[in-house]
Amino acid sequence: MNTTSETQAAPAPRSTNMAVTIAITVLLTLIMTALSSSFGGFGSDAARSSDARGLSTAIILHLATAIPALILGPVVLLRRKGDTVHRWLGRIWVALMLATAIASAFIHSPGAGFMGTGYSFIHIFTIWTLVNAPLGVWLARKGKIDAHRGVMKGLYAGLVIAGATTLIPGRLFGTMLFL
Repeated sequence: MNTTSETQAAPAPRSTNMAVTIAITVLLTLIMTALSSSFGGFGSDAARSSDARGLSTAIILHLATAIPALILGPVVLLRRKGDTVHRWLGRIWVALMLATAIASAFIHSPGAGFMGTGYSFIHIFTIWTLVNAPLGVWLARKGKIDAHRGVMKGLYAGLVIAGATTLIPGRLFGTMLFL
């Protein structure tokens, strides 16, 4: 006789989960781009000019932590979980993410951005990271591994979305790359 616990549906295959994550990441990137374009743009007029080559300390620190986090993220997410190496790589990744978020709080263009605050909608990821990175660590320590995994995947998706939006023409790195 089957009970309700015996008739649970099988979890979705890993490839399906990855496809859904990629689709959501692309969709959120497009939404954030549209919101930023509609409400004050991405930055100052200086960023849109062809001579925008100056990098502040905050931008350099942001890049110096975001790029390694972007590279290390898949290593932590895809390798064996729970061992000492995973925990150490995870600590390094969380530290990089927190440093990236803190540095991003100092990257703004006064008079531009959402309602003239100097901050664009992309800065939502600053708050997202400052809240969810410690939450993900806490969940792991409490043994809530499924929730920990979801939070960390969400943080990485946010990093990818924010990174993708930096390459849009009209933003500092988009301008530097495409002009």
